[in-house]
Amino acid sequence: MQFVLALVFFIVGVGIGGTALKFWDNSRLNGVNKQITNRLKEAEEREEKIKQKKTAEAREEISRLRQEAQKDIKERRSEIQRTERKLEQKEENLDKKIDRISRKEDELRNKNEELDKRRATLEATIQQQESKLQEIAEMTKEQAQEILLSRTEQDAKHMLGIKLKELEEQAQREADRKARDIILGAMQRCAVESAGESSISVVPLPSEEMKGRIIGREGRNIRTFENLTGVDLIIDDTPEAVTLSSFDPIRREIARRAMERLVVDGRIHPARIEDLIEKAARDIDEEMISEGENAVLEMGIKNMNNELMRTLGQLKFRFSYGQNVLAHSMEVAQIAGIIAAELGLDEETARRGGLLHDIGKAIDRQIEGPHAEIGADLAKRLGERPEIVSCIACHHDNLEIHSVYEVIVAVADAISASRPGARRESIDAYIKRLENLENIAQSFEGVTRAFAIQAGREVRVILNSSKTDEGSVHKLAYDIARRVEAELKYPGQIKINVTRETKATEFAK
Repeated sequence: MQFVLALVFFIVGVGIGGTALKFWDNSRLNGVNKQITNRLKEAEEREEKIKQKKTAEAREEISRLRQEAQKDIKERRSEIQRTERKLEQKEENLDKKIDRISRKEDELRNKNEELDKRRATLEATIQQQESKLQEIAEMTKEQAQEILLSRTEQDAKHMLGIKLKELEEQAQREADRKARDIILGAMQRCAVESAGESSISVVPLPSEEMKGRIIGREGRNIRTFENLTGVDLIIDDTPEAVTLSSFDPIRREIARRAMERLVVDGRIHPARIEDLIEKAARDIDEEMISEGENAVLEMGIKNMNNELMRTLGQLKFRFSYGQNVLAHSMEVAQIAGIIAAELGLDEETARRGGLLHDIGKAIDRQIEGPHAEIGADLAKRLGERPEIVSCIACHHDNLEIHSVYEVIVAVADAISASRPGARRESIDAYIKRLENLENIAQSFEGVTRAFAIQAGREVRVILNSSKTDEGSVHKLAYDIARRVEAELKYPGQIKINVTRETKATEFAK
């Protein structure tokens, strides 16, 4: 029973609590709805105010833009009006110009008609004058043209000579200005010994008795020596000395060393002579290899063929016009490297071409042909680069130039050969060169006399004043110089001095 009552009370309590809770929720919900309604009204009022504010701002902006647009339109209208006025003025000016052009065309047309009439009258007059001139001169028009062309040709030659002289002087000044510093600097930085050459070698003897021992019984020792060395052994009245003579400097050097060793050794007989000659030949061969290697190292050249270095070393025993060819080649290499450095080019290529430019002289007695061609073939066969081969082949200007290094090597060769004390030539060759200079100068028309002076460095040419004019002097000097360059070989340069004088002689009685 108590349990039932408790259950009834619990159910009644729950019902009362639910009713109260529901009532409380309804009251709270009504309050929330009132708040939402109030907030919505406030939001609508704020939105209306914002809308009114934005509308006022938009109206103000529209008014401002309308004013600016009206102002811009007004300015554009003013600009258009100004442009229209300018166009109207241009049209008026154009109409005036067209009128003036039309008047000028009419005037030109009238003048052309008048010129045509005058031209016809002039042609008729010229024909009449030509006919009268032919009658007076007793020659045809073609003959007169030939005379005129002849005189014109003479005048042209005169002007050509003057112009040629001007261009030559201008080119000379420009070349001197650019080349002087380079060449002088290269020459001053290179100092070598003067020339000295001989086709014989003298071996001193300790006594006159040694000459008989060298000759041997019935001349067997001297015959063995000459047969093995290929050198002439001359025993004459020269006291305590014998002379070795040969055109081949290597064979002569082998013979000299062998003879000196025989004299010191004292045992002079065919077997000993053969042993010492073989030993001297081996020493010379080793010396040639050493000299070639030293030259290559001194010039700073890399990767050269061994056979080429040995051939280069042979040049130590070769002389040209009294100048040692190996020393000359090293001098050319040094000068070429200096010039290449001044010009901003590859120094090693220039030095290599300069060192090998006369390599053909080492074997030119074994192979026929010019040494430049022989040397180029040898260098090409032993693997040298094409630019080095061309430097060797072209250093005497006998082939067309293709590379600046060819020019540098040729210039360095000329500097080394023409410097004071570099070379000497035989008296016969010297006299022959002077005679050739005079003969070339005298072969030109109008030349009276020609003299080679200053050891062949200058040629003075005297012209016949009645057969030449002032304009031909420069042309003749140019022609003589070019022919000398083409026909003669000479160190340095030769000055051609052409003189034309007029002399008159009269006697007072």
